[in-house]
Amino acid sequence: MNVCLVGNNLTSLALAKSLINKKIKVTMYYKKKSHYIDNNIRTIGISLNNIKFIQNKIIKINKFFLWDINKIEIYDESKSYDKVLNFSEFKKKLFYIIKNNQFYKLLYNDLEKNINFKKKKIKNSESYKKIINNPNYNLIINCDSKNEISKKYFSKKIYKNYNSIAYVAIINHKKIKNKKAVQIFTKSGPVAFLPISETNTSVVCSIKNSRKKKKFSQKEFEEFILSNNIEYEIKNITKFDTFKLEFKSPKNYFFKNILAFGDGLHQIHPLAGQGFNMTIRDIKVLLDLINDRQNLGLPIDETINEDFENQTKHFNFLFSSGIDFIFEFFNFKNYYFKYYSNRLLKNINKNRLLSNLFIKFADRGLNN
Repeated sequence: MNVCLVGNNLTSLALAKSLINKKIKVTMYYKKKSHYIDNNIRTIGISLNNIKFIQNKIIKINKFFLWDINKIEIYDESKSYDKVLNFSEFKKKLFYIIKNNQFYKLLYNDLEKNINFKKKKIKNSESYKKIINNPNYNLIINCDSKNEISKKYFSKKIYKNYNSIAYVAIINHKKIKNKKAVQIFTKSGPVAFLPISETNTSVVCSIKNSRKKKKFSQKEFEEFILSNNIEYEIKNITKFDTFKLEFKSPKNYFFKNILAFGDGLHQIHPLAGQGFNMTIRDIKVLLDLINDRQNLGLPIDETINEDFENQTKHFNFLFSSGIDFIFEFFNFKNYYFKYYSNRLLKNINKNRLLSNLFIKFADRGLNN
């Protein structure tokens, strides 16, 4: 079996490695050098269930690169940083943080050594036509949501512009145990503090654009972090990286033997850190479908795309919409709504059963 992957990112590499582990030949087409290689700022949170899957089915990650989190606290700035939710598991890890560039290099270096992996550079728009018309590929999986394939075959989608910019940086601070993630819902937007070591913490802010100014300066960004810091003795803050915040969910997942994947299926708000976790769950489903076909002696062709859509589309949309609802829930400014909603959340937090359901929802999604 020959599979073509289009895109040069964590999604394409993780998918390539999982397919090659099943003795499937993979050719990866890329347009340019990945920004993950040199970017030492961005991080991703991976749930406990997904880490186990990655370690067993994709690639072994050295514990040196992983930082475990065993507690999550959520605060509302409007009530003088009132703690409204608190998730923790006694002596149990909730999720892990890893730097994007470390994970990318680990996957890339492993794939480079494998004879079943090839990479080819996309030179121009004609290259996409050659990929699509190549009869040697059983499946073409598009992992780039902004290329010509996405524009031509997956342009119809549910779309929402959050009118916000995400700012990502790392703060260096005084040494602490640092096993607790903190999310604060501010008037300007949510800010998350995600520990990556005893002295370093990743910061992700979603700041609403204003009519007067659409982007922070470095100084303004640092002042915003310092004004919302409730945990650390900060020494310095790195220069930030940014990206636009949007919600996207395509009307169709595939066209013939072309399957959309990764951000092309679910681009969501980063406040819950679930984007890449959803992708890992999609990889699980795709691998299960391939396993079933192989065990029954059936060909792996474009019909697998329809099965994949049927098993994932409704769950992905519900999960993505749930993340969007959480954002809008905390974003609502009505005073009386805030008062009663915070009381509701605190009561939920006291109920161990409901608290465990939220933890399971974040760890396994809806279709597990």
